[in-house]
Amino acid sequence: MKLYEYNAKLIFKNEGIPIPEGYTARDTSEVKKIFEKMDKPVALKSQVLVGGRGKAGGIKFAEDPQNAVEVAEELLSTEIKGEKVNILLVEEKVSIQKEFYVSVAFDRANKKPLIMASAEGGVEIEELASTNPEKIVKYHINPLDEFLPYEGREIARKMGVGSSLISPVGSIIWKLYQVFQKYDAQLAEINPLIITDKGIIAADAKLELEDDSLYKHKEFMELDEYQEEEFAFVKLEGDIAVIGNGAGLTLTGMDMIKLNGGEPATFLDIGGGASPDIIKKALNLVISYSPVKVIFLNVLGGITRADDVAKGVIKTLEESERKVPLVIRLTGTNEKEGQRLLDAAGISFETSMESAAKKAVQLCNSL
Repeated sequence: MKLYEYNAKLIFKNEGIPIPEGYTARDTSEVKKIFEKMDKPVALKSQVLVGGRGKAGGIKFAEDPQNAVEVAEELLSTEIKGEKVNILLVEEKVSIQKEFYVSVAFDRANKKPLIMASAEGGVEIEELASTNPEKIVKYHINPLDEFLPYEGREIARKMGVGSSLISPVGSIIWKLYQVFQKYDAQLAEINPLIITDKGIIAADAKLELEDDSLYKHKEFMELDEYQEEEFAFVKLEGDIAVIGNGAGLTLTGMDMIKLNGGEPATFLDIGGGASPDIIKKALNLVISYSPVKVIFLNVLGGITRADDVAKGVIKTLEESERKVPLVIRLTGTNEKEGQRLLDAAGISFETSMESAAKKAVQLCNSL
């Protein structure tokens, strides 16, 4: 479960990590009231659960109330990578003297939490790792041992921060690890951690929680971000959405896309026994994800009935405003009826996963 920045920052603040003054707003009138209350230049930050919002124009600045209202109106009418902006974080505009990067994540290969830190903040860590890996400090922690404050200071020293900053930066690193542990996180990240004339501040905050631990943190089930998942959905970097009924079948479909030279844009497992409504929700989810150019729906009917799948597909394509080409492989329970429904609706289908995946890649390449 990913948290919006404003909720992650509240947690950071409660654990002793300084954050800028800021308030959330859901409409322009709230933005105006917040600006008048703060009476200073502000940053308006779109609250979305996808990365790259800055590059996508999801963060803007305002110097006066009217400007803030105009910017808010613009942001609240946009989508960022397919996600509608419904909440803004209106935050004081801070003067940045220096930016750092700090994160804690679980390194599954080494089966240990991993702290990564760099004196080069405000950039994509993947890009930095590729171009200047020597600028990233990596520090594994034995989960059976206590992570002590002096270790945070040692990481800060290795980052190359000035001597006067070793203690405060080290303290932030130590506190960030406490957040990671306390809330059973998969990722706790500050990028950038900034130096200002007011001291050191977490200018951004990212917190991703382990879904299987939510029973221990029931307060998170009350948040805007929480949704009971009807299916497993992961956004990827490609342009062909892959949907299947079963994790193994979905992964196999992704492999077929890769083998034919394509790149999956999603992993979406609708599970067994999917109804027409579930099919519709799954298709609408990937249709709304802007990088998707083609949809590959890979269904081998067992508990899931092929005619139910066909009904969901037909209804979605009739109602969807965004037209995305669909390649469907449909076999299994009630396949003849499902295929008949698709044929009557003028929707082509395949019975072979291999041929359907190849067709999806060819179609995507032609667009």
